Amino acid sequence: MYKIKFGTDGWREIIADQFTSANVRKVAMATAKWLQKLSVKPVCVVGHDCRFGGEMFAEETARILASQGVKVHLANGIVSTPMVSLGANKLNAHAGVIITASHNPPTYNGYKIKAGYGGPATQSVIDEVEGYIGDREISPALPLKHYEKMGEIQWVDLETMYLDHVHSHFDVEALKSISSGLLYDAMYGAGQNVIKKLFPEATLLHAIHNPGFEGRAPEPILKNLTEISKMIEKDDSFVCGLATDGDADRIGFFDEKGRFVDSHHLILLLINYLTEYKGFTGKVVKSFSVSDKVEQLCKIKGLESITTKIGFKYICEYMLTNDVLIGAEESGGIAIKGHIPERDGIWIGLVLLEYMAKTGKSISALISDIYSSIGSFAVERYDLHLDPETKDNIVNQCKAGDYATFGSYIVQSIEDIDGFKFRLGDAGWVLIRPSGTEPVLRVYAESVNSSAAFSILDAVKNAILN
Repeated sequence: MYKIKFGTDGWREIIADQFTSANVRKVAMATAKWLQKLSVKPVCVVGHDCRFGGEMFAEETARILASQGVKVHLANGIVSTPMVSLGANKLNAHAGVIITASHNPPTYNGYKIKAGYGGPATQSVIDEVEGYIGDREISPALPLKHYEKMGEIQWVDLETMYLDHVHSHFDVEALKSISSGLLYDAMYGAGQNVIKKLFPEATLLHAIHNPGFEGRAPEPILKNLTEISKMIEKDDSFVCGLATDGDADRIGFFDEKGRFVDSHHLILLLINYLTEYKGFTGKVVKSFSVSDKVEQLCKIKGLESITTKIGFKYICEYMLTNDVLIGAEESGGIAIKGHIPERDGIWIGLVLLEYMAKTGKSISALISDIYSSIGSFAVERYDLHLDPETKDNIVNQCKAGDYATFGSYIVQSIEDIDGFKFRLGDAGWVLIRPSGTEPVLRVYAESVNSSAAFSILDAVKNAILN
Protein backbone atom coordinates (compact mmCIF):
# COMPACT_ATOMS: atom_id res chain seq x y z
CA MET A 1 0.00 0.00 0.00
CA TYR A 2 1.44 3.37 -1.09
CA LYS A 3 1.84 5.81 1.80
CA ILE A 4 1.80 9.53 1.04
CA LYS A 5 4.85 11.14 2.60
CA PHE A 6 6.06 14.73 2.54
CA GLY A 7 9.77 15.22 1.79
CA THR A 8 12.10 18.14 2.40
CA ASP A 9 9.68 20.54 0.73
CA GLY A 10 6.26 19.10 0.07
CA TRP A 11 4.79 15.90 -1.31
CA ARG A 12 6.02 15.13 -4.84
CA GLU A 13 5.35 12.18 -7.10
CA ILE A 14 5.15 11.26 -10.77
CA ILE A 15 1.95 12.46 -12.44
CA ALA A 16 -0.60 9.67 -13.07
CA ASP A 17 1.52 7.20 -11.10
CA GLN A 18 1.16 8.29 -7.47
CA PHE A 19 0.33 11.94 -8.06
CA THR A 20 -3.32 11.44 -8.96
CA SER A 21 -6.59 13.24 -8.30
CA ALA A 22 -7.51 10.50 -5.82
CA ASN A 23 -4.33 11.03 -3.80
CA VAL A 24 -4.58 14.82 -4.03
CA ARG A 25 -8.06 14.53 -2.52
CA LYS A 26 -6.60 12.56 0.40
CA VAL A 27 -3.97 15.24 1.07
CA ALA A 28 -6.49 18.05 0.66
CA MET A 29 -8.85 16.34 3.13
CA ALA A 30 -5.98 15.97 5.61
CA THR A 31 -5.16 19.67 5.13
CA ALA A 32 -8.79 20.54 5.82
CA LYS A 33 -8.79 18.52 9.06
CA TRP A 34 -5.69 20.40 10.23
CA LEU A 35 -7.23 23.75 9.26
CA GLN A 36 -10.44 22.94 11.11
CA LYS A 37 -8.44 22.86 14.35
CA LEU A 38 -7.19 26.41 13.76
CA SER A 39 -10.49 28.21 13.31
CA VAL A 40 -14.25 27.85 13.18
CA LYS A 41 -14.01 29.29 9.67
CA PRO A 42 -10.52 28.60 8.31
CA VAL A 43 -9.23 30.36 5.20
CA CYS A 44 -6.77 28.94 2.65
CA VAL A 45 -5.14 30.33 -0.50
CA VAL A 46 -4.74 27.80 -3.33
CA GLY A 47 -2.76 28.11 -6.55
CA HIS A 48 -0.73 26.22 -9.14
CA ASP A 49 2.33 26.79 -11.27
CA CYS A 50 3.05 25.80 -14.89
CA ARG A 51 3.13 22.04 -14.53
CA PHE A 52 0.91 19.59 -16.34
CA GLY A 53 -2.42 19.18 -14.60
CA GLY A 54 -1.79 22.07 -12.23
CA GLU A 55 -5.14 23.75 -12.77
CA MET A 56 -7.03 20.47 -12.38
CA PHE A 57 -5.21 19.51 -9.16
CA ALA A 58 -5.58 23.03 -7.70
CA GLU A 59 -9.32 23.00 -8.35
CA GLU A 60 -9.58 19.49 -6.91
CA THR A 61 -7.86 20.77 -3.76
CA ALA A 62 -10.06 23.86 -3.57
CA ARG A 63 -13.26 21.83 -3.92
CA ILE A 64 -12.31 19.39 -1.16
CA LEU A 65 -11.32 22.23 1.18
CA ALA A 66 -14.54 24.11 0.46
CA SER A 67 -16.59 20.96 1.04
CA GLN A 68 -15.14 20.85 4.56
CA GLY A 69 -16.07 24.43 5.43
CA VAL A 70 -12.76 26.06 4.47
CA LYS A 71 -13.01 29.45 2.73
CA VAL A 72 -10.77 29.26 -0.35
CA HIS A 73 -9.06 32.07 -2.27
CA LEU A 74 -8.26 30.37 -5.59
CA ALA A 75 -5.54 31.95 -7.71
CA ASN A 76 -6.54 33.10 -11.15
CA GLY A 77 -3.98 31.56 -13.52
CA ILE A 78 -0.38 30.50 -13.08
CA VAL A 79 1.34 31.73 -9.90
CA SER A 80 4.66 31.24 -8.16
CA THR A 81 5.13 29.72 -4.72
CA PRO A 82 6.10 33.12 -3.24
CA MET A 83 2.84 34.58 -4.62
CA VAL A 84 0.80 31.99 -2.70
CA SER A 85 2.84 32.63 0.44
CA LEU A 86 2.43 36.40 0.09
CA GLY A 87 -1.27 35.94 -0.60
CA ALA A 88 -1.72 33.84 2.53
CA ASN A 89 -0.06 36.61 4.53
CA LYS A 90 -1.89 39.58 3.01
CA LEU A 91 -5.30 37.92 2.95
CA ASN A 92 -4.98 36.88 6.59
CA ALA A 93 -5.43 33.24 5.60
CA HIS A 94 -4.58 30.37 7.89
CA ALA A 95 -2.65 28.55 5.17
CA GLY A 96 -1.75 28.33 1.51
CA VAL A 97 -1.43 25.40 -0.86
CA ILE A 98 0.42 25.45 -4.15
CA ILE A 99 0.42 22.63 -6.65
CA THR A 100 4.04 22.41 -7.77
CA ALA A 101 6.98 20.07 -7.92
CA SER A 102 9.37 23.03 -7.90
CA HIS A 103 12.59 22.06 -9.71
CA ASN A 104 11.80 18.35 -10.17
CA PRO A 105 11.64 16.80 -13.67
CA PRO A 106 8.51 17.53 -15.76
CA THR A 107 6.96 14.14 -15.05
CA TYR A 108 6.45 15.20 -11.42
CA ASN A 109 3.90 17.36 -9.69
CA GLY A 110 3.56 18.15 -6.01
CA TYR A 111 1.72 19.77 -3.12
CA LYS A 112 3.30 22.38 -0.83
CA ILE A 113 1.68 23.69 2.33
CA LYS A 114 2.28 27.28 3.40
CA ALA A 115 1.35 28.95 6.66
CA GLY A 116 -0.51 32.19 7.29
CA TYR A 117 2.70 34.06 8.10
CA GLY A 118 3.77 33.69 4.46
CA GLY A 119 6.30 30.87 4.60
CA PRO A 120 6.60 27.09 4.70
CA ALA A 121 4.55 25.20 7.22
CA THR A 122 6.69 23.93 10.09
CA GLN A 123 7.67 20.29 10.42
CA SER A 124 5.20 19.82 13.25
CA VAL A 125 2.38 20.98 10.97
CA ILE A 126 3.53 18.68 8.16
CA ASP A 127 3.63 15.78 10.61
CA GLU A 128 0.11 16.60 11.76
CA VAL A 129 -1.25 16.77 8.21
CA GLU A 130 0.46 13.49 7.35
CA GLY A 131 -1.19 11.93 10.39
CA TYR A 132 -4.61 12.76 8.96
CA ILE A 133 -3.93 11.10 5.60
CA GLY A 134 -5.80 7.82 5.59
CA ASP A 135 -6.13 4.88 3.24
CA ARG A 136 -9.82 5.48 2.60
CA GLU A 137 -10.70 6.88 -0.82
CA ILE A 138 -12.14 10.40 -0.75
CA SER A 139 -15.11 11.01 -3.04
CA PRO A 140 -14.91 13.99 -5.40
CA ALA A 141 -16.54 17.15 -4.09
CA LEU A 142 -19.28 19.07 -5.86
CA PRO A 143 -18.46 21.14 -8.97
CA LEU A 144 -16.46 24.32 -8.55
CA LYS A 145 -19.37 26.59 -9.49
CA HIS A 146 -21.41 25.23 -6.57
CA TYR A 147 -18.84 26.53 -4.07
CA GLU A 148 -18.39 29.77 -6.03
CA LYS A 149 -22.13 30.49 -5.74
CA MET A 150 -21.97 29.76 -2.01
CA GLY A 151 -19.05 32.18 -1.66
CA GLU A 152 -16.84 29.41 -0.34
CA ILE A 153 -14.43 29.71 -3.28
CA GLN A 154 -13.41 33.15 -4.49
CA TRP A 155 -10.95 33.94 -7.26
CA VAL A 156 -7.96 36.14 -6.42
CA ASP A 157 -5.32 37.90 -8.54
CA LEU A 158 -2.12 36.97 -6.71
CA GLU A 159 0.13 38.19 -9.52
CA THR A 160 -1.12 41.79 -9.25
CA MET A 161 -0.84 41.57 -5.47
CA TYR A 162 2.80 40.49 -5.85
CA LEU A 163 3.61 43.25 -8.37
CA ASP A 164 2.12 45.87 -6.06
CA HIS A 165 4.29 44.49 -3.26
CA VAL A 166 7.40 44.82 -5.44
CA HIS A 167 6.58 48.43 -6.35
CA SER A 168 6.16 49.33 -2.67
CA HIS A 169 9.55 47.86 -1.66
CA PHE A 170 11.94 48.63 -4.53
CA ASP A 171 13.23 51.65 -6.39
CA VAL A 172 11.75 50.35 -9.62
CA GLU A 173 13.00 53.31 -11.65
CA ALA A 174 16.57 52.52 -10.55
CA LEU A 175 16.02 48.90 -11.56
CA LYS A 176 14.67 49.95 -14.95
CA SER A 177 17.81 52.00 -15.54
CA ILE A 178 19.79 48.77 -16.00
CA SER A 179 16.99 46.35 -16.91
CA SER A 180 17.68 46.61 -20.65
CA GLY A 181 20.88 44.71 -19.84
CA LEU A 182 19.01 41.92 -18.04
CA LEU A 183 18.76 38.48 -19.61
CA TYR A 184 16.10 36.42 -17.83
CA ASP A 185 15.54 32.68 -18.25
CA ALA A 186 12.10 31.74 -16.93
CA MET A 187 12.83 28.04 -17.52
CA TYR A 188 9.17 27.84 -18.65
CA GLY A 189 8.28 28.51 -15.02
CA ALA A 190 5.93 30.68 -13.01
CA GLY A 191 8.18 33.75 -12.89
CA GLN A 192 7.77 34.61 -16.56
CA ASN A 193 4.80 37.02 -16.39
CA VAL A 194 6.15 39.11 -13.51
CA ILE A 195 9.43 39.89 -15.28
CA LYS A 196 7.60 40.66 -18.54
CA LYS A 197 5.45 43.22 -16.75
CA LEU A 198 8.22 44.73 -14.62
CA PHE A 199 10.86 44.97 -17.36
CA PRO A 200 9.38 44.86 -20.87
CA GLU A 201 12.77 45.98 -22.22
CA ALA A 202 14.62 42.96 -20.77
CA THR A 203 15.53 39.96 -22.92
CA LEU A 204 13.61 36.82 -21.99
CA LEU A 205 14.24 33.13 -22.62
CA HIS A 206 11.78 30.25 -22.26
CA ALA A 207 9.08 32.63 -21.06
CA ILE A 208 6.12 30.77 -22.54
CA HIS A 209 3.81 28.09 -21.18
CA ASN A 210 5.42 24.69 -21.74
CA PRO A 211 4.58 22.09 -19.06
CA GLY A 212 7.16 19.72 -20.58
CA PHE A 213 10.03 22.13 -19.83
CA GLU A 214 11.75 20.80 -22.99
CA GLY A 215 12.29 17.56 -21.09
CA ARG A 216 14.61 19.20 -18.53
CA ALA A 217 14.15 19.66 -14.82
CA PRO A 218 13.56 23.41 -14.30
CA GLU A 219 16.33 23.69 -11.71
CA PRO A 220 18.43 26.88 -12.04
CA ILE A 221 21.87 25.26 -11.94
CA LEU A 222 24.65 25.73 -14.47
CA LYS A 223 24.16 22.51 -16.44
CA ASN A 224 20.57 23.57 -17.18
CA LEU A 225 21.45 27.16 -18.08
CA THR A 226 24.15 26.89 -20.74
CA GLU A 227 22.10 28.90 -23.25
CA ILE A 228 21.84 31.99 -21.06
CA SER A 229 25.53 31.72 -20.17
CA LYS A 230 26.63 31.61 -23.82
CA MET A 231 24.35 34.49 -24.80
CA ILE A 232 25.84 36.77 -22.15
CA GLU A 233 29.37 35.68 -23.04
CA LYS A 234 28.84 36.66 -26.68
CA ASP A 235 27.01 39.96 -26.09
CA ASP A 236 28.57 42.63 -23.88
CA SER A 237 25.30 44.58 -23.71
CA PHE A 238 24.08 42.21 -21.00
CA VAL A 239 24.93 43.27 -17.44
CA CYS A 240 23.73 40.07 -15.78
CA GLY A 241 21.59 36.99 -16.14
CA LEU A 242 18.75 35.84 -13.89
CA ALA A 243 16.98 32.48 -13.86
CA THR A 244 14.25 31.07 -11.64
CA ASP A 245 12.99 27.53 -11.23
CA GLY A 246 9.57 26.07 -12.02
CA ASP A 247 7.75 27.75 -9.13
CA ALA A 248 10.13 30.75 -9.02
CA ASP A 249 11.28 30.34 -5.43
CA ARG A 250 14.88 29.50 -6.39
CA ILE A 251 17.41 31.68 -8.17
CA GLY A 252 20.22 31.19 -10.64
CA PHE A 253 22.46 34.15 -11.48
CA PHE A 254 25.19 35.11 -13.97
CA ASP A 255 27.69 37.95 -14.05
CA GLU A 256 28.35 40.20 -17.03
CA LYS A 257 30.77 37.66 -18.53
CA GLY A 258 28.24 34.82 -18.46
CA ARG A 259 29.85 33.14 -15.44
CA PHE A 260 27.50 31.38 -13.05
CA VAL A 261 27.29 32.98 -9.60
CA ASP A 262 26.28 30.27 -7.13
CA SER A 263 24.14 30.74 -4.03
CA HIS A 264 27.15 30.83 -1.71
CA HIS A 265 28.40 33.96 -3.47
CA LEU A 266 24.90 35.44 -3.67
CA ILE A 267 24.49 35.08 0.09
CA LEU A 268 27.75 36.95 0.64
CA LEU A 269 26.68 39.71 -1.79
CA LEU A 270 23.36 40.06 0.02
CA ILE A 271 25.02 40.27 3.43
CA ASN A 272 27.20 43.11 2.14
CA TYR A 273 24.33 45.00 0.51
CA LEU A 274 21.85 44.66 3.35
CA THR A 275 24.36 45.70 6.01
CA GLU A 276 26.33 48.38 4.16
CA TYR A 277 23.62 50.02 2.02
CA LYS A 278 20.38 49.20 3.82
CA GLY A 279 21.76 49.43 7.35
CA PHE A 280 20.08 46.17 8.34
CA THR A 281 21.26 43.82 11.07
CA GLY A 282 20.17 40.37 12.20
CA LYS A 283 21.18 36.75 12.27
CA VAL A 284 22.24 34.80 9.22
CA VAL A 285 20.55 31.39 9.13
CA LYS A 286 22.01 28.95 6.61
CA SER A 287 21.57 25.31 5.74
CA PHE A 288 24.24 22.69 6.41
CA SER A 289 25.52 22.66 2.80
CA VAL A 290 26.37 26.38 2.64
CA SER A 291 29.98 27.57 2.38
CA ASP A 292 32.07 28.24 5.49
CA LYS A 293 32.84 31.65 3.98
CA VAL A 294 29.40 32.86 5.04
CA GLU A 295 30.28 32.28 8.67
CA GLN A 296 33.65 33.97 8.09
CA LEU A 297 32.00 37.11 6.71
CA CYS A 298 29.48 37.10 9.56
CA LYS A 299 32.33 37.15 12.08
CA ILE A 300 33.89 40.14 10.31
CA LYS A 301 30.59 42.00 10.44
CA GLY A 302 29.67 40.94 13.96
CA LEU A 303 26.64 38.94 12.85
CA GLU A 304 25.50 35.71 14.47
CA SER A 305 25.50 32.71 12.13
CA ILE A 306 23.21 29.71 12.66
CA THR A 307 23.34 26.40 10.76
CA THR A 308 20.22 24.28 10.23
CA LYS A 309 19.24 21.02 8.63
CA ILE A 310 18.64 21.17 4.89
CA GLY A 311 15.13 22.31 4.00
CA PHE A 312 13.86 25.86 4.07
CA LYS A 313 11.18 25.01 6.64
CA TYR A 314 13.95 24.76 9.26
CA ILE A 315 15.27 28.20 8.31
CA CYS A 316 11.77 29.63 8.36
CA GLU A 317 11.26 28.52 11.97
CA TYR A 318 14.16 30.79 13.00
CA MET A 319 12.79 33.66 10.92
CA LEU A 320 9.51 33.52 12.82
CA THR A 321 11.05 33.90 16.26
CA ASN A 322 14.33 35.77 15.67
CA ASP A 323 15.62 38.93 14.03
CA VAL A 324 16.97 37.33 10.84
CA LEU A 325 18.83 39.21 8.14
CA ILE A 326 19.09 36.34 5.65
CA GLY A 327 17.84 32.77 5.56
CA ALA A 328 19.54 30.80 2.82
CA GLU A 329 20.14 27.43 1.22
CA GLU A 330 22.87 26.22 -1.13
CA SER A 331 20.22 25.24 -3.67
CA GLY A 332 19.20 28.79 -4.59
CA GLY A 333 16.48 29.31 -1.99
CA ILE A 334 17.05 32.61 -0.20
CA ALA A 335 14.85 34.86 1.97
CA ILE A 336 15.77 38.26 3.34
CA LYS A 337 14.64 40.81 5.88
CA GLY A 338 11.86 43.11 4.69
CA HIS A 339 9.96 40.41 2.78
CA ILE A 340 7.98 37.33 3.79
CA PRO A 341 9.86 34.42 5.44
CA GLU A 342 9.94 32.59 2.12
CA ARG A 343 12.38 31.75 -0.64
CA ASP A 344 11.79 34.02 -3.62
CA GLY A 345 14.00 33.87 -6.70
CA ILE A 346 12.53 36.97 -8.34
CA TRP A 347 12.74 39.05 -5.17
CA ILE A 348 16.39 38.14 -4.62
CA GLY A 349 17.13 38.88 -8.27
CA LEU A 350 15.63 42.34 -7.86
CA VAL A 351 17.75 42.98 -4.76
CA LEU A 352 20.89 42.09 -6.71
CA LEU A 353 19.86 44.37 -9.58
CA GLU A 354 19.26 47.14 -7.07
CA TYR A 355 22.72 46.54 -5.58
CA MET A 356 24.26 46.98 -9.03
CA ALA A 357 22.16 50.05 -9.82
CA LYS A 358 22.93 51.77 -6.50
CA THR A 359 26.68 51.10 -6.59
CA GLY A 360 27.28 51.36 -10.32
CA LYS A 361 29.37 48.19 -10.06
CA SER A 362 29.17 44.89 -11.90
CA ILE A 363 28.50 41.66 -10.05
CA SER A 364 32.07 40.49 -10.70
CA ALA A 365 33.44 43.72 -9.18
CA LEU A 366 31.22 43.29 -6.13
CA ILE A 367 32.45 39.71 -5.73
CA SER A 368 36.05 40.93 -5.98
CA ASP A 369 35.31 43.28 -3.09
CA ILE A 370 34.20 40.27 -1.03
CA TYR A 371 37.27 38.21 -1.96
CA SER A 372 39.50 41.02 -0.74
CA SER A 373 38.24 40.42 2.79
CA ILE A 374 37.63 36.65 2.97
CA GLY A 375 39.55 35.11 0.05
CA SER A 376 38.32 33.19 -2.97
CA PHE A 377 36.63 29.77 -2.79
CA ALA A 378 34.38 27.35 -4.65
CA VAL A 379 31.68 24.85 -3.71
CA GLU A 380 30.83 22.14 -6.24
CA ARG A 381 28.28 19.31 -6.26
CA TYR A 382 27.69 15.91 -7.80
CA ASP A 383 24.21 14.38 -7.96
CA LEU A 384 24.66 10.61 -8.02
CA HIS A 385 21.67 8.67 -9.35
CA LEU A 386 22.03 5.33 -7.59
CA ASP A 387 19.84 2.33 -6.97
CA PRO A 388 18.26 2.39 -3.49
CA GLU A 389 20.44 -0.45 -2.17
CA THR A 390 23.70 1.24 -3.16
CA LYS A 391 22.55 4.58 -1.77
CA ASP A 392 21.48 3.02 1.53
CA ASN A 393 24.79 1.14 1.84
CA ILE A 394 26.78 4.34 1.42
CA VAL A 395 24.65 6.16 4.01
CA ASN A 396 25.04 3.25 6.45
CA GLN A 397 28.83 3.29 5.99
CA CYS A 398 28.80 7.03 6.74
CA LYS A 399 26.79 6.36 9.92
CA ALA A 400 29.23 3.63 10.95
CA GLY A 401 32.24 5.92 10.47
CA ASP A 402 33.78 3.65 7.83
CA TYR A 403 35.27 6.50 5.81
CA ALA A 404 38.56 7.66 7.33
CA THR A 405 40.06 8.73 4.01
CA PHE A 406 38.94 9.58 0.49
CA GLY A 407 41.95 8.86 -1.67
CA SER A 408 44.70 11.15 -0.39
CA TYR A 409 42.28 13.25 1.67
CA ILE A 410 42.29 12.46 5.38
CA VAL A 411 39.10 12.91 7.40
CA GLN A 412 39.82 14.99 10.50
CA SER A 413 36.29 15.30 11.90
CA ILE A 414 32.67 14.56 11.00
CA GLU A 415 29.50 16.61 11.48
CA ASP A 416 26.04 15.06 11.05
CA ILE A 417 23.51 17.88 11.33
CA ASP A 418 21.93 16.63 8.10
CA GLY A 419 23.91 14.08 6.13
CA PHE A 420 27.60 13.66 6.84
CA LYS A 421 30.13 16.47 6.48
CA PHE A 422 33.73 15.25 6.49
CA ARG A 423 36.26 17.92 7.41
CA LEU A 424 39.49 17.48 5.43
CA GLY A 425 41.73 20.06 7.11
CA ASP A 426 43.10 22.81 4.88
CA ALA A 427 41.80 20.98 1.80
CA GLY A 428 38.20 21.84 2.70
CA TRP A 429 35.21 19.60 3.34
CA VAL A 430 32.85 17.16 1.66
CA LEU A 431 29.18 16.52 2.48
CA ILE A 432 27.35 13.29 1.60
CA ARG A 433 23.57 13.46 1.87
CA PRO A 434 20.61 11.63 0.31
CA SER A 435 18.08 13.98 -1.30
CA GLY A 436 14.80 14.37 0.52
CA THR A 437 12.79 14.88 -2.69
CA GLU A 438 14.56 12.83 -5.40
CA PRO A 439 16.19 9.37 -5.75
CA VAL A 440 19.63 10.98 -5.62
CA LEU A 441 22.71 10.99 -3.39
CA ARG A 442 24.13 14.51 -3.28
CA VAL A 443 27.84 15.06 -2.69
CA TYR A 444 29.12 18.61 -2.04
CA ALA A 445 32.70 19.82 -1.65
CA GLU A 446 34.26 23.18 -0.72
CA SER A 447 37.85 24.15 -1.39
CA VAL A 448 40.01 27.05 -2.49
CA ASN A 449 38.87 26.88 -6.12
CA SER A 450 36.64 24.88 -8.44
CA SER A 451 39.40 22.52 -9.58
CA ALA A 452 40.31 21.63 -6.01
CA ALA A 453 36.64 21.07 -5.09
CA PHE A 454 36.13 18.73 -8.06
CA SER A 455 39.29 16.87 -7.09
CA ILE A 456 37.70 16.16 -3.70
CA LEU A 457 34.42 15.13 -5.33
CA ASP A 458 36.17 12.71 -7.68
CA ALA A 459 38.11 11.14 -4.82
CA VAL A 460 34.92 10.71 -2.79
CA LYS A 461 32.97 9.29 -5.72
CA ASN A 462 35.71 6.76 -6.37
CA ALA A 463 35.84 5.77 -2.68
CA ILE A 464 32.12 5.29 -2.12
CA LEU A 465 31.35 3.50 -5.39
CA ASN A 466 34.28 1.07 -5.45
